[in-house]
Amino acid sequence: MPEMPEIESLRRLLTGRIIGRTITRIDIVAISALKTVDPGPQALCQEPIRAVERYGKFLDADAGAAHLVIHLARAGWLRWSQDLPGTPPRPGKGPLAARVHLDDGSGFDLTEAGTQKKLAIHIVSDPQLIDQVRTLGPDPAAERFDRAQLSAVLHGAGRAYLKGVLRDQRMLAGIGNAYSDEILHAARLSPFKSANSLTSAEIDALFTAIKAVLADALRRCEGVAASDLRKEKKVAMAVHGRTGMPCPVCGDTICQVCYADLSLQYCPTCQTGGTQLKDRRMSRLLK
Repeated sequence: MPEMPEIESLRRLLTGRIIGRTITRIDIVAISALKTVDPGPQALCQEPIRAVERYGKFLDADAGAAHLVIHLARAGWLRWSQDLPGTPPRPGKGPLAARVHLDDGSGFDLTEAGTQKKLAIHIVSDPQLIDQVRTLGPDPAAERFDRAQLSAVLHGAGRAYLKGVLRDQRMLAGIGNAYSDEILHAARLSPFKSANSLTSAEIDALFTAIKAVLADALRRCEGVAASDLRKEKKVAMAVHGRTGMPCPVCGDTICQVCYADLSLQYCPTCQTGGTQLKDRRMSRLLK
């Protein structure tokens, strides 16, 4: 799943390529991906793009009177092309969800792999009209995000598990399944620890880990082609997706807890005092 570092990298890529360009056409291939009705796609073709913003894991191309707001969901991606084909694509069962044409012949495809089609395209006059954007929590990658804000989030979460708190976009915007595993490992905290039970030292460690893990991921994304971002993300993981492999810190075997179609990975020595966690099939864990 693309998370904040990958989405921010895509934002920077688009900023360098579409500012000042005008959208000439949008081909909506997967009708289910378009989540809004009014204004229609033609509203995006009236003015040059002014800016590309990011809200958590949402991308926003600001075309003045209308905004193209994209959420890539779990299996979506953006593929840039300097020379898009002019012929409208045919709807089908392939991964293409939409194609955005610019006035110089360039543009990008929005694709989504798998059978669970959750990629979302919103065309709105204001991104704050989108419920999921309006209710986003603070962005932990922002310079203004500080320990006090994190402490308030943890206090407000009550007994909720740390794993769920880090992934809940209403609490912290931009962190997903992979980077929450990495952050908890770096902070040496159990994914099942209650948010309001952290000591002052543990809050310090969690805050430091959030900032360090996200900053490192952003640095690694610099200069990486969009097509290689997901590969780069996997290579750098310490625990996520590495079940059965040795922990790079202590050498213990990385373990896994599964929930529905999601899973989390952790190191027993680094995070749970040597205890192997059992599956906890509770909706509040990975909500």
